[in-house]
Amino acid sequence: MHFFAATTDEFDVTSARSWLTWFTGTPLRLLVIVLIGVVALLIVRRLVNTLTEHLAEGTLLNRRGLRELGGTDVGAALLRANPLATARRAQRARTIGSVLRSTATLVIGSIVVLMVLAEVGMNIAPLLASAGVVGVALGFGAQSLVRDFLSGMFLLLEDQYGVGDTITVGDVSGTVEAVALRITKIRDDSGTLWFIRNGEILKVGNRTQGWSRAVVDVELASSTDLTQARAALARAGERVKADPVLAGYLLEDPQVVGIESLAAGSVLLKVQVRTNPAMQWDVARALREAVRLELGTADIQLA
Repeated sequence: MHFFAATTDEFDVTSARSWLTWFTGTPLRLLVIVLIGVVALLIVRRLVNTLTEHLAEGTLLNRRGLRELGGTDVGAALLRANPLATARRAQRARTIGSVLRSTATLVIGSIVVLMVLAEVGMNIAPLLASAGVVGVALGFGAQSLVRDFLSGMFLLLEDQYGVGDTITVGDVSGTVEAVALRITKIRDDSGTLWFIRNGEILKVGNRTQGWSRAVVDVELASSTDLTQARAALARAGERVKADPVLAGYLLEDPQVVGIESLAAGSVLLKVQVRTNPAMQWDVARALREAVRLELGTADIQLA
């Protein structure tokens, strides 16, 4: 091998020139390869860390003025305006950053090892062929694991759901507590923590993304004066709209929908309003209470 080429009869262990000649050969090239690999890995990891932290914190570096705005009280208030979106963005960015760091370490480390082996005189062609065969075997044996990771990457990149979202996956409904590359953790209403493999998620219903809708069904006796009933429900909506806390969660005025269904002894009316994500349940509870008060004031009986 080249590494031991200097250990011949011409090498004089007592001569500094011989040691210098030996060191400036293969050992120096090996040292340079390792140093370049370490520096490249540090640079790549530093870039990934910087990028993911800015994405997680919501700061942008590619537009003038936004970086300065992020450091002010106004910028901080804007970043805190939607805590759920902030938590989702932070976890998504840091998870992707972890994957990028691991990938960079694997790729750069493999290249350095192969270059070192080639430098010391080892024939790496059989090694590459063996690695290809092993990779194919592992690919067939770990198809489900690979599918989980690929599905996790697409879930994160497409932002289908995130931490704090209320979702339904198959027969499991609850709040997302963590989204990793292989599994998603969901806490249901009873407190059970479900671990769901990302590769098994075929259909997801997200009830807290973008906007939500609070809906209250009101079933009245068939003999009820509908004009009077609609007026009472409209007043209930105005009562909720006037609430200083709940008003900040409403994205539109409450609406009284027409007759939803008819039965022999009842009529079903509906009150609905669009709200901020994850706030539909609080608004719906307040709307039910307001409907009960207004119906009682108007002496309208429920079916």
